[in-house]
Amino acid sequence: MKLAEGFANERVCIVPRPLVQEALARPVTRRLVVTDAGLFPEARHHERARPNGADEAIVIVCTSGAGWVEVAGVRAGVGAGSAVVIPSGVPHRYASSDTSPWTIWWCHLRGSDVDELLAAAGASAERPVLQLRGVERIVALIDEIITSMERSTSPVRLLAAAGNAWKLLTQIAVDRATPERGDPLERAMSYLEERVDGAVKVPELAAMVGVSSSHLGALFRAATGGGVLAYQTGLRMSRARQLLDGSTLGIAEIAIATGYQDPLYFSRLFSRTHGTSPSRYRAQRKG
Repeated sequence: MKLAEGFANERVCIVPRPLVQEALARPVTRRLVVTDAGLFPEARHHERARPNGADEAIVIVCTSGAGWVEVAGVRAGVGAGSAVVIPSGVPHRYASSDTSPWTIWWCHLRGSDVDELLAAAGASAERPVLQLRGVERIVALIDEIITSMERSTSPVRLLAAAGNAWKLLTQIAVDRATPERGDPLERAMSYLEERVDGAVKVPELAAMVGVSSSHLGALFRAATGGGVLAYQTGLRMSRARQLLDGSTLGIAEIAIATGYQDPLYFSRLFSRTHGTSPSRYRAQRKG
């Protein structure tokens, strides 16, 4: 017999729908509100089917066992360390494995910013299953959501849950954009971070990590929004700010320490990046 709920040691929090509507009318939670959240441990025979989709976006994190999800008629497997993210209004089914029932942490979300947050996390109806690198951090956030809502569904508790849900989706986005240890992008980034003052040629860096220059550039653009040299410039400017704020080195010395032999070029680049010269930046009061 298939079950929607009723599992040993489960935790389930459902916000009454009138309170959801009130939350969606308030200044902050109108952007994001958690309507439902829970934990289903070893959920044997668990299955849900929503032919017309749900009013909320659904996030399911599998920590052990396995299952499957079918979105818009396409089925995909779900294993430990993965998340299922289903946008609102999309027909779907999902179920636990009969032989290795999953343990899942889940929440349902509504609000004006949900679609943008899902897009930032890389989720869509065409790609509902995402692999997670920091599943413990993600689960801790859902646990915080459940704990807050178990106490009450007052406006302040819903606000706390919304904050954790925002962090949940942005953490998934960060995990997706962060390269895995040892892959070409991570090795290239580490090399640049360790040699802020060094001269780096993109073809040589690409050859060192075992990919073509064009492929390396594509990896950097996907992860950072800019190419290899833009990432290097960002590292150098960050180091320049640290030295301006935390040392007595002169501008020419800072230029050399960040890989620029020409102090005038360094000053122009710094000014273009920050909207102010290095000396004026140093003189600004901060904090």
